[in-house]
Amino acid sequence: MENKVKQVGTSTISVNGGDPAEFAVLSGTMGQPAIDVRNLSKQTGHFTFDPGYTSTCSTESQITFIDGGKGQLLYRGYPIEQLAEKSTFLEVAYLLVNGELPNKKQFDSFTATITNHTMLHDKVESFFNGFRRDSHPMAMLTGTVGALSGFYHDDQHTTEDEARNVAIHRIIAKIPTLAARCYKYRVGQPHMYPDNSLSYAGNFLRMCFAVPAEPYHVNPVIESAMDKIFILHADHEQNASTSTVRLAGSSGANPYACIAAGIACLWGPSHGGANEAALNMLREIGSVDRIPEYIARAKDKSDPFRLMGFGHRVYKATDPRANVMRKTTHEVLGELGITNPVLEVAMELEKIATNEDYFVQRGLYPNVDFYSGIVLSALGFPTDMFTVLFALARTTGWISQWNEMLEDPSQRIGRPRQLYTGPTERDYVSLDNR
Repeated sequence: MENKVKQVGTSTISVNGGDPAEFAVLSGTMGQPAIDVRNLSKQTGHFTFDPGYTSTCSTESQITFIDGGKGQLLYRGYPIEQLAEKSTFLEVAYLLVNGELPNKKQFDSFTATITNHTMLHDKVESFFNGFRRDSHPMAMLTGTVGALSGFYHDDQHTTEDEARNVAIHRIIAKIPTLAARCYKYRVGQPHMYPDNSLSYAGNFLRMCFAVPAEPYHVNPVIESAMDKIFILHADHEQNASTSTVRLAGSSGANPYACIAAGIACLWGPSHGGANEAALNMLREIGSVDRIPEYIARAKDKSDPFRLMGFGHRVYKATDPRANVMRKTTHEVLGELGITNPVLEVAMELEKIATNEDYFVQRGLYPNVDFYSGIVLSALGFPTDMFTVLFALARTTGWISQWNEMLEDPSQRIGRPRQLYTGPTERDYVSLDNR
């Protein structure tokens, strides 16, 4: 990876009245500059204290850029709205991994490679048989993705370009097969093998919803919606799960183990469970006539109730992914002709949030989780599968970030510091004297 960071100045810091220390101010191609504090401890005898790394750049990256104030999300410089409307998931996957959109020859080759790696090793099936039928699908996905490291344990994954490319292609190809297998096992249906004649999204839908006893036809509207969901969730800068993948990868760990670590992190309700939380909120509200009651509760600061799926920690303006998903949601609901109280509540809440001053002034617009939860529910996915689909899409971003990290010669094994607040040194006391 070519280093594009530039020094644009210096910053002088004096800590506790000590001698001033000078640090470089670095700038990327977009976004806020950063102060290079790698030598802070050596120069001042102090560390920085930043729980959650909210003000810390852990890496240089050229993959994804977010400007929350403008409501902007770029994959390799391309606006997410353009990619979702004009591209396909596999084309976006190529972009994230390789840095540029493919030409026709490159795209056809990449698509063929991914398609030819969708099958699972037969022994992987025995892992599913070890799970209880009521196991959470994320438990199954974490375990089986991690288990792939037992089948593909080439040490050259981290040192040789060809071996690394094979690992990248394998995980992008196999994650839909594993995700669909988690769903089928959960509902007690026989699993469906991949169909290489279908698209990435169409193949996944077939593996989830087809049964051996009858033919399955992929609905193009649903296929397009699933493809857009995959694109919109493919990457999102250095979030918790992406940082987890990079941190695991910094030790030279097997790439499948690194992706499994990312899946485990995404499983947390504060990260990957937002669309599930939004749908559960809609179910709690229950009917349109109860919406005013819940909006009043949301406005009441003393009430613990919060509207889920509105606003975003990163985006202070509209979530750019939500604009795409809003249109997709209405297309899916129109195609399926579905009407039920939960969806009626969602559509009415959407109208209120996009028009009422309370929401507009605070930037509490419906976000991508609000809409994706509605779509996935309409398609027939149970709520505990939502994060599995999130992980399926995000795997391409994770493996792209892992690959970029290995190509960066400045990267070292992750080793965060701490501010210790435990006991000071003390002597051991024997058990009889305690």
